[in-house]
Amino acid sequence: MDIQVHEGALVPTDTATGMDRRAFGEFVGPRGELASYAFGWTTGADPHAARLSIGIGAGNPGGGTFHAVIFQHEDGHAFSLTGDPFERVPQGGPDLTADEARAHEDLPFVWAVADEVMRRDRRAWWMRHWLLGTLCLQTLEVFDRREPILLVRHDADDGMWQLIGASDADGGTGKVGHLHHAIDEDPTLIDVLDLPAGGSATRTGAGSPWTGRA
Repeated sequence: MDIQVHEGALVPTDTATGMDRRAFGEFVGPRGELASYAFGWTTGADPHAARLSIGIGAGNPGGGTFHAVIFQHEDGHAFSLTGDPFERVPQGGPDLTADEARAHEDLPFVWAVADEVMRRDRRAWWMRHWLLGTLCLQTLEVFDRREPILLVRHDADDGMWQLIGASDADGGTGKVGHLHHAIDEDPTLIDVLDLPAGGSATRTGAGSPWTGRA
């Protein structure tokens, strides 16, 4: 099935030192269906939830913009429609209330778009780790930003992520933190957030491409 998700702009706000983010993109379905989307999250937000807007049918009868909240549910995430508008998106029509969205004939398509965005957009992987509070173990040199991250491991046994620099890992000095904070410091990590459990990725230096996945 030919589904495309095109990442657009990632916009950090000036007022929150990059902790309030908006990510934009476009979706193309297998039969050419178009949708545009935006999602965002604020580190430290209470309640701990993200936001999503998906627009379809701009200028056409039945077009609209659907808005949802994204929150942690068990070991993953879930969506809940809301009537509180989040972002304007190019393909969107009028903002729909939660009741209007629930009654809309294209709601199944909108949920399919939401699932594909969470599956394919690297910024959504970052947001999901924020939602889930994913932990990572960093070497002291990486934690103190004295060394760039050159090795990323996603442990198979406990799901822990490990971030290692040029120095050998030392279990006695390692620091545990949240993975989303590490991405704050090094956004290139979004390229390896799809590592499966048991997988690892390496690079030769800061800014070099990551290699390895299995």
